[in-house]
Amino acid sequence: MATKNPVPGTVIPARWTRLWSRPVGWILDHVVYRTAVTGKSNVPAAGPVIFAANHISFLDGPVMFGASPRPMHILVKKEMFAGFLGRVLKGSGQIPVDRTGDRAALHTGKKLLDAGRCVGILPEGTRGSGSAESISSGVAWLALNSGATVIPVAILGTRQGGEHRDHIPKPRRKLHVSFGEPVTVKRRKGEPGRVSMDRAAAEIRDALAEHVQDAIRATGQALPQEPGPGATTPHHRQTAVAGTPADHH
Repeated sequence: MATKNPVPGTVIPARWTRLWSRPVGWILDHVVYRTAVTGKSNVPAAGPVIFAANHISFLDGPVMFGASPRPMHILVKKEMFAGFLGRVLKGSGQIPVDRTGDRAALHTGKKLLDAGRCVGILPEGTRGSGSAESISSGVAWLALNSGATVIPVAILGTRQGGEHRDHIPKPRRKLHVSFGEPVTVKRRKGEPGRVSMDRAAAEIRDALAEHVQDAIRATGQALPQEPGPGATTPHHRQTAVAGTPADHH
């Protein structure tokens, strides 16, 4: 059974949810697509881990899920938990989040980390260039309050060139997932909470952005091209504690 969370309306996904979903993730990465995975040795074999990835396509979450050496629970916008897809997401142990400000989802993530499990988050908050120039502070809150190791994850190839953000890549496309070096953020003695949060978010953002650029140089796979100045694009912002962890699984 799922373990109850002290935050009303939330539950901890049961461990069995990863048993069937892990093979499905592997099939997506290595049968449907051709995914090159590097940096697995950077992921701690045990203990709580936060996987923080850049975000260019709705496939980023599933591709990261399938490439990871450890199972994870990914924060996914609550609108995706409807119909058949919603049942799949719930059955695979993913966490619904209200992007307007959802402390319940973050507290669920913290409880999972406290139990030694792994949480995946796409801290840019919405699909975009994937350069990680700005992120939500939800990932910083999780890291500071759980003590979990943060692993920056660069995902490339799920969207290329000028492809639309809703584009579905054709099967057998070459994808790249790179797990970066561990990042640890801690509160400093006498430092106000807000200052700690901003500093931690900046450290994670810089580590993720640098790792994405390293992955681009290593693979030769560029980030997608974003719409020009006259186009309508989502507004990126640094948010407070709840943040906007992800818009798609």
